[in-house]
Amino acid sequence: MKAPPRLQALIDEGLIDTVVRQLMSGKEAEVYVVRCGDDTRCAKVYKEAIHRSFRQAVDYTENRKVKNTRQARAMAKGTRFGRQAQEAAWQSAEVDALYRLAAAGVRVPRPYNFLEGVLLMELVANAEGDAAPRLNDCDFTAEQALAHHATLVAEVVRMLCAGVVHGDLSEFNILLGADGPVIIDLPQAVDAAGNNHAKRMLLRDVNNLRDFFGRFAPALLASDYGHEIWALYERGVLRTDSVLSGRFEHRAGPVDLGAVVREIDDARAEDAARRLRQQGPAG
Repeated sequence: MKAPPRLQALIDEGLIDTVVRQLMSGKEAEVYVVRCGDDTRCAKVYKEAIHRSFRQAVDYTENRKVKNTRQARAMAKGTRFGRQAQEAAWQSAEVDALYRLAAAGVRVPRPYNFLEGVLLMELVANAEGDAAPRLNDCDFTAEQALAHHATLVAEVVRMLCAGVVHGDLSEFNILLGADGPVIIDLPQAVDAAGNNHAKRMLLRDVNNLRDFFGRFAPALLASDYGHEIWALYERGVLRTDSVLSGRFEHRAGPVDLGAVVREIDDARAEDAARRLRQQGPAG
């Protein structure tokens, strides 16, 4: 196919030889299958983030550092340059997270390059060599669901040990590759130690996994891996090989009404986002 204008810079630099086809299109990005020499990879072309809510952007970007003080001031003032800088920071957050998590051994696509708002990375393939499907497009036996759930909970732990919380993990941004699930879409990734919303996001990520795989293996619906994982993390004893039970004893204490309201708001936003994703492919 004819190369989209946004990919021309990578072709000119010799990073891409040909564009094979468009793989998906969503509100945040378009993804293309490309050829790089003898390798087949994918190129994620970011769109402007005009559809993100301000509240969610603040939650995800809390404590993200900008080295350039001029950019930081412009972002704070909301100038045109500041909005451009904020968008660049949002895109680079996924790139940084991918490199960080790949180095930690997390099951994410291998990143190769980032140029002109385009992320070049590994194409996750199924056993036949075709682009891998998302989990929400798959059906599982109870045994398969339990196995994939265990794999992904272990990956959440590995990510947290690397200091990262995905922030938007669900069946819509996990691919079923030839050798198991692969986590994708990380622009929302947050620093676990530096973001006040990290615990809430991690619990939501883990609960999304529980709810999805619980459709096929109902025994999972009674589990509480999220609170167990976070409690170990807070105590400084979480390890990549920590043995988890899926059980957690909640202690009675004062109710944080603000946190309850935020949970309700997030649940509504997540439900709305799910309905949108079910209507069409995600970016």
